[in-house]
Amino acid sequence: MKALDTNVLVRFLVRDDERQARAVYRMFTLAEQNRESILISTLVLLETIWVLESAYDIGRGEILDALDDLMLMPILEFESQPAVRRFIREARDLKFDLPDLLIACSAHAAGCETVVTFDRRAARSHLFELLR
Repeated sequence: MKALDTNVLVRFLVRDDERQARAVYRMFTLAEQNRESILISTLVLLETIWVLESAYDIGRGEILDALDDLMLMPILEFESQPAVRRFIREARDLKFDLPDLLIACSAHAAGCETVVTFDRRAARSHLFELLR
């Protein structure tokens, strides 16, 4: 199995470099033909969200829609698919930072009760606990 780096996933999503976007598409097509899976780690997903928000100024809804679409691709395997699904669902209802929500959903999928934080805004969510 192969795993994607953030720059490959971002190139696929934003297609701002046509040559690289075609290369990703060819890799995905070949993986599909060979019935192979490609891993998207939680770290790559976190960094992708950050890059899309900060470098490309892509809005929350568009990012969540793109992640929903990625989850439908049979060749893509997410490191923690239940955490990613919960993250997308929670992110549509809660207005917290997307990276913070992904961290919390990943922690919960790993069996943690809560994520301890100094971030007062994040601590307003049931997913976090403020450390005083």
